[in-house]
Amino acid sequence: MGCPDWPKCFGSWVPPTSIDQLPNDYKEKYAAGREKKNIKFAKYLRALGMSATADKILNDKSILQEADFNVTKTWIEYLNRLVGVVIGFLIVLVFYRSWRLRKTNPIVFWLAGLNLLAVIFQGWFGSIVVSTNLTTWTITIHMFLAMAIVGILVYLLFVSSEGAIPSTSVQGLKGLLIFSIGLGLIQIYLGTQVREAIDRIASATRDTWIASLGLEFVIHRSFSWLILAANAALVWKAWKIVVLKPLSTALILLILGSFLTGVVMAYFGVPAVAQPVHLLLATVTFGVQLYLLFTITNSRSTVFLQHNS
Repeated sequence: MGCPDWPKCFGSWVPPTSIDQLPNDYKEKYAAGREKKNIKFAKYLRALGMSATADKILNDKSILQEADFNVTKTWIEYLNRLVGVVIGFLIVLVFYRSWRLRKTNPIVFWLAGLNLLAVIFQGWFGSIVVSTNLTTWTITIHMFLAMAIVGILVYLLFVSSEGAIPSTSVQGLKGLLIFSIGLGLIQIYLGTQVREAIDRIASATRDTWIASLGLEFVIHRSFSWLILAANAALVWKAWKIVVLKPLSTALILLILGSFLTGVVMAYFGVPAVAQPVHLLLATVTFGVQLYLLFTITNSRSTVFLQHNS
């Protein structure tokens, strides 16, 4: 909530650096603006048959409680928005470059267009995350929309790569990889539940967060061992294929890094720097797993075609 309005930050394209730059009634002003946005959002939810969710947002007055100005959080959020704008322009450029492929390779064109729409929707939904004062389920949706955008970009990167993928024997590897990706997505979802649980106890000091968490954290922590075992088996199998060694090596390092940052958060009072690193490693892991999956799928197709030619 570093920037309570959107797309500007405290009504300006360059956010303030001191509370003295804000009017005395800034909390009331931005709370009123967010309330109007939430009323409009509630109408969309009711149109989708989610009346109970809409009523919960409108009736929860804690959503309208404005946070105190914090220059660090303000500039973190502002930089987040600047990066989002750069991503948006780059994806517009990807779509522009895909236009010439709309007849020869329509899947690339349509996926580039879908990703552009997804980024636009993600930007709008980010404003909903702000207006609802970080309502828990909106954070989870925002996260998985980002994962979907990453997935589409990884596929576009794969199909636009130069050179043919060497034919390899990948029997049984695809199923294990799909299983690992599925586990990873479940683990990310469990992580969002831990994040939501932390939101509920955030008023306490960081040192007591882990001890105050419930079953969400226990499941998330235990599930990490299954993630590690599944990906270790995957990497062991993929290492036998020369062309997959670099990606499989990167994958196991990412998994170990994510595991280690999780341990650091669990035993060292959830240091602030460990949280974004943990999430970043999980997201990049997802991207690498997808690229491996596309590589294996293409390799199996190549083997099949060569065998039947």
